[in-house]
Amino acid sequence: MSGTLYVVGTPIGNLGDISPRALETLENCDFIAAEDTRVTLKLLNRFEIKKPMVSYFEHNRFERGPIIVQRLLSGENCALVTDAGMPAISDPGEDLVKLCIESGVKVESVPGPCAFATALAVSGMPSKRFTFEGFLPMEKSERRELIESLTVERRTMIFYEAPHKLSQTLKDLANALGNREIAIVRELTKIHEQVIKTTLYEAADKYLQEQIKGEIVLIVKGADAPEKVHMTLEQAAEYARELIAKGEGKSDAAKLAAKESGLKKGDIYKLLV
Repeated sequence: MSGTLYVVGTPIGNLGDISPRALETLENCDFIAAEDTRVTLKLLNRFEIKKPMVSYFEHNRFERGPIIVQRLLSGENCALVTDAGMPAISDPGEDLVKLCIESGVKVESVPGPCAFATALAVSGMPSKRFTFEGFLPMEKSERRELIESLTVERRTMIFYEAPHKLSQTLKDLANALGNREIAIVRELTKIHEQVIKTTLYEAADKYLQEQIKGEIVLIVKGADAPEKVHMTLEQAAEYARELIAKGEGKSDAAKLAAKESGLKKGDIYKLLV
């Protein structure tokens, strides 16, 4: 019988945030797959846990993944951890989880802190709908293409960024998205936790010269909804008739005209029939 891969969330700063279940899993597993064994060792030492570890990170995932899966298939249990937060979220653990599922290995979650969700919760930005973009691409054309695709994104956007890349990222976002509201959230759960509410223009200018420290999450306001075209009821009905001529049904045409004009669908439909 094969073992289980436990996807274990670990603290994003404050070690007091680790859950009892996460500690129990780390204590009882056969081995730990860690993004950086040195970072994980500090966590294990803090809670007096001694377990064998293997490194599993971006540059060895294709070689190390199958080896870990073979150990799981032989009956061992493995705890997958990243340096901080939930593995497999903007993290190479995603590939190991996929490989386990394809190989018929059971995958079980041991949830814990997650930087982007925590940052959004304290940012004061709209959180009903959002999109998590992770780290922007390094390659310039791919990066530019992605940012351009977000210019009409109406949901709140969340990005991860490293301190030494912050200035260029803020400049790129400001150039493409305009002067949107932004929350720069840094050092979550640590002594110097900070939420900086500003605008993209102001932030791009300020951090051109000023260095910011710590792990960073950027929360950017989505695009405003397009203004509705002002129409009279008769103009809305005429627009609906044009849609019908193009193949739309009366009900759907009235609905689309209502969305475009801001008028009631029922009133438009009455004029159509």
